[in-house]
Amino acid sequence: MKVHINAERCQGHGRCYDLSPELFTEDDEGYGQVAGDGLVLGADVAAARLAAANCPERAIAVQEA
Repeated sequence: MKVHINAERCQGHGRCYDLSPELFTEDDEGYGQVAGDGLVLGADVAAARLAAANCPERAIAVQEA
């Protein structure tokens, strides 16, 4: 799977990196960013879906690779 954050939709609530710090980080202004290349494997799939489900702006996309 791949995870992606739509930077135009992200408002910087930080739920992604609070809930799934292994997959997400924040930039200098507090907006979410995908850590690494966005490839999600194994147990991290549930963490990616949790972050996507809790994003108020629905800025996180989780797609089959």
